[in-house]
Amino acid sequence: MTGTFVKRVMKSLCAAHGMRSSSSLAKVKVGTDILSIAPNVSLQIARTWDQGVASSFLTTPLVDIFKDKKVVIFGIPGAFTGVCSEEHVPTYMDNADMFKAKGIDFVICVAINDPYTMNEWAEKLQGKDTIEFYGDFDGSFHRSLKLVTDLSNVLLGTRSESKYLRIVTTRRGFYPRVPVPADKIVIPDQDL
Repeated sequence: MTGTFVKRVMKSLCAAHGMRSSSSLAKVKVGTDILSIAPNVSLQIARTWDQGVASSFLTTPLVDIFKDKKVVIFGIPGAFTGVCSEEHVPTYMDNADMFKAKGIDFVICVAINDPYTMNEWAEKLQGKDTIEFYGDFDGSFHRSLKLVTDLSNVLLGTRSESKYLRIVTTRRGFYPRVPVPADKIVIPDQDL
């Protein structure tokens, strides 16, 4: 009940403040090779500052994330945001076993945040055992896929387009946007 109310309020606030999405998802079609769009993009796995220093601030190229793997990658506008923390991410955490049963190697949550914020958020959600969290600190991943929206009117700046999902098998995306919760997603076997 609270979640529905919050969603309505956020939708109303977005409309009232004139926030608009890039809405160019149609440019990233089903079956698009993500690496052809973002060949030099890397993400940063959620970690502490000390872990970042110890790794010399290592990033993970997309080619390494998607190489010979089946990956569910979903995005959220930002760590510690209300609906994402209370509903969106927990739904994926709760359904991680369903994805694994379908042959998915791992599930990734990504946001335009630094990896340290993503780490604290993942710890708070107790989600690091079920899904992986990555930061897109400069937004290059989201911009490459045209999955950005301007939330400056609510002091968030450029952020990930709200709640997208991509199911990637050897880099090819099958679902540019899935407007349903993770527990309602049906993955056709031929897509795996």
